[in-house]
Amino acid sequence: MDLKARRQTPEVKVGKVRIGNSCPIVIQSMTDTPTSDIEASLKQTIELIEAGSEMVRLTVNNDEAAAAIPHIRKRLKDQGYQTPLIGDFHFNGHTLLRKHPDCAKALDKYRINPGNVGKANRHDENFSQIIKIAIEHDKPVRIGVNWGSLDQELLTHLMDENAKLAVPNDFKEVTYAAMIQSALTSAQLAQKLGMEKNKIILSVKMSVLQDMVTVYSRLAERCDYAMHLGLTEAGADMQGISSSSAALGILLQQGIGDTIRVSLTPQPQVPRSREVEICKTILQSLGLRYFKPSVTSCPGCGRTSSDYFQYLARDINEHILREMPKWKNEFPGVERLKIAVMGCVVNGPGESRHADIGISLPGSFEKPVAPVYVDGKEHSTLKGEGIKDEFIALLENYIRTRFSITKP
Repeated sequence: MDLKARRQTPEVKVGKVRIGNSCPIVIQSMTDTPTSDIEASLKQTIELIEAGSEMVRLTVNNDEAAAAIPHIRKRLKDQGYQTPLIGDFHFNGHTLLRKHPDCAKALDKYRINPGNVGKANRHDENFSQIIKIAIEHDKPVRIGVNWGSLDQELLTHLMDENAKLAVPNDFKEVTYAAMIQSALTSAQLAQKLGMEKNKIILSVKMSVLQDMVTVYSRLAERCDYAMHLGLTEAGADMQGISSSSAALGILLQQGIGDTIRVSLTPQPQVPRSREVEICKTILQSLGLRYFKPSVTSCPGCGRTSSDYFQYLARDINEHILREMPKWKNEFPGVERLKIAVMGCVVNGPGESRHADIGISLPGSFEKPVAPVYVDGKEHSTLKGEGIKDEFIALLENYIRTRFSITKP
């Protein structure tokens, strides 16, 4: 199925980054360091930016964290980083932003959770304070509803109303309704206070894939605000990667979503920036954005008597990662390059012809030669011990010839 056209939303400016409408989908990530630890937070923020995060969110939960934000912003600017910073506020955002105007000014966007800004009359009062400060400093806000911290007063009210129906809805349906109503009524209140529509982003995060897809899809039918997508508490490693990829893929395929984040449980010795790499892979797999050349490689079967294709595919991918910092400056467009590394004659020649440049290694009972295809045509045949180095040399020459700003 072809990708549907993007939802038309107001374009939102976050620092120097534009999101929504027809702008590229933006990758966001979040630090997990104590924001008050300026050195640790600065280091991780730079790690995320270098990996490709185009906005970075930091926890602002106390006076020390709020006081640290201007210093982090300045240190980043001094090192040449202009990436927007987002302040993540829960419970006491209205107090911290009022007490720390330098923090309010240094941040590029505020994230507000309407489920925990206050109860009863204090809810709208505290929420309004944050919105007024955002308007004063000309900052956009993300109204981020999360089912783990859903407004319990709203949910209870809707449950009571639901109980009066002749045929009540189940709890899940009421929860969906509460999530959507919390987001929309909060956005409407923000606009009533004077915030422009192109300063508002909504999110309705849930941790179960089908629930998350359902509530975002329903919200998208009811409004045209820009949206941030994420499967919250997705889990660790393979579970979190698989669930997030599926959830984001379904919604992006429908044209829903303007910024995305993959939220993985941290693992020892695994960099925080892994979530950024996964976001990039999701967007590139869908053909929405391109970040590096893609490698189509063989899964192996009983015909692939050698494991050489496995090592060659690995080595090509590692070569791409090493060279991309240079390639992206010297060879504009190289990120769209398609490479094939195949292991036998069944699909090898066909996949190689579909790629820009590909190699088909010999499988069981095949001649010990590896034909190379360039732009759909057989180019040369490699054999012997130097196949990897010869193929990389052909790849490098192809890139220089096709993508160089100054053609050789």
